[in-house]
Amino acid sequence: MGAMILTEVKDGVGMVTLNRPARLNALTRDLMLDLARALDGLAADDAVRVVCLTGAGRAFCAGQDLTERDPRAHPDPFDLEALQVELFHPVLRLIATMQKPVVARVNGLAAGAGASLALACDIVIAAQGARFIQSFSKVGLSVDAGGGWALVRALGPARARALLMLGEALGADEAAAAGLIWRAAPDAALDAEIAALTARLLATPRGALRGIKRAVAAATEAEDFDAYLAAEAALQGEAGRDPDYAEGVLAFLEKRAPKFR
Repeated sequence: MGAMILTEVKDGVGMVTLNRPARLNALTRDLMLDLARALDGLAADDAVRVVCLTGAGRAFCAGQDLTERDPRAHPDPFDLEALQVELFHPVLRLIATMQKPVVARVNGLAAGAGASLALACDIVIAAQGARFIQSFSKVGLSVDAGGGWALVRALGPARARALLMLGEALGADEAAAAGLIWRAAPDAALDAEIAALTARLLATPRGALRGIKRAVAAATEAEDFDAYLAAEAALQGEAGRDPDYAEGVLAFLEKRAPKFR
């Protein structure tokens, strides 16, 4: 059996690939542990400025591999709360707190926890043939892997409830129109779209990207508007002290392209 997580670093982009194509990259305990290790390593690697998460083959991720939860082999109930805390929460927190953008390249089906994993990323581009399926209720579950957080904030509680309760699917175009993802691309153009996006991110100052990611997080987590304003001002203060800000202003005044670090 080959590695379940493939990692490649090239020209500042760390590509992470879920690598169980025969199982549509369904999630297992070992895969999640390997994914956490891969993301942790890329977060600490200063040569990596953008992380891109994708799936091998024709799917992004079909969600939890239910063969691992077969009640015939495991008659006692699984402690799904403990499994979420142990396996999923570390990955979600790594994506959320990594001081660099995380892009999801959704090349096909993203179902259940697989959809949640994609939606946890900072920017999501999906092939038009991809579908986001909220399949939890079909196996008697609520929602996990941070999926409820993403759905409610993007779509509002009414649409989130309906999608989850009905086990509905959204096509990539519909997901983009609803604001759930950034963009849907023709299947054949997905790699070109990802390359263009990562190139733009690589050309943007690290401090700006880091501050924007933290400011958007503060907007959803701050207790009130004053708390958000304080966080926003502090982040802007950090950015203003970065030499890239002075270079950006100077380049604007001199009507030339900036030369960021």
